[in-house]
Amino acid sequence: MKLRVLGCSGAEFPGHSPSGFLVDEGLLLDAGTVGSALEQAEQGRIRNILVTHSHLDHIRSIPLLADNIVVSGTSQRVEVIGTAEVLDAIASHLMNGLIWPDFTKIPSPQAPVLTYREIRPEEPFTVGAYLVTACRVNHPVPAVGYRITRDDSSILYTGDTGPTDRIWELAGELAALIIEVSFPSSMEELALMTGHLTPALLARELAKLSRPPRRVLITHLKPQYEETIMEELRALSIPGLELLQDGGRYRL
Repeated sequence: MKLRVLGCSGAEFPGHSPSGFLVDEGLLLDAGTVGSALEQAEQGRIRNILVTHSHLDHIRSIPLLADNIVVSGTSQRVEVIGTAEVLDAIASHLMNGLIWPDFTKIPSPQAPVLTYREIRPEEPFTVGAYLVTACRVNHPVPAVGYRITRDDSSILYTGDTGPTDRIWELAGELAALIIEVSFPSSMEELALMTGHLTPALLARELAKLSRPPRRVLITHLKPQYEETIMEELRALSIPGLELLQDGGRYRL
């Protein structure tokens, strides 16, 4: 699988964009950043979006992507995939005709640009060539991570989470783990309160895995504490650890 980082920050500043990852050109993992990173032709290849949770920095580009597609006049259709709670939040509070038009009815109710697909945690499903399993994680709103397999390669994307357990039991052998670290270890209390990780908490989570992933790709750093977090992560000497960067491209 090819991974392109559209955004991997825990906040927005120049050069720091919210979470959005493009897999093999057609599958999005979260959609905090899309249009500011992809040209129109690249946006036109997107067919599916796996959404981990309903916080704005993970969904904000969905309505903007839909608008771009409709204006382009193509027949492109995009499936937004998530749990019932996530899809309900998007429909009720984002694309509700007030904050943004309901693109599940545009350009027509018979052929909308967006459709919703509800999935259930721990029930595997297919998305094109991928076998996907969602698993609940620890966040203030209902949230899941996704294990995604294509051929003989699997990646696990946690989305936003604090300390959790079940997802590590389901992880299996991984080519890569994409996991968040939002705060330095000195801010553990805030991290736990808001459902995030620190370097120290990350080390405890990785110890729960029966098999270490070949690569540990870190995302969602708060830019205000980036240098401190990076120093703390390097001190852990975790094999295969890399810090993701906006615009980065990886083969997994």
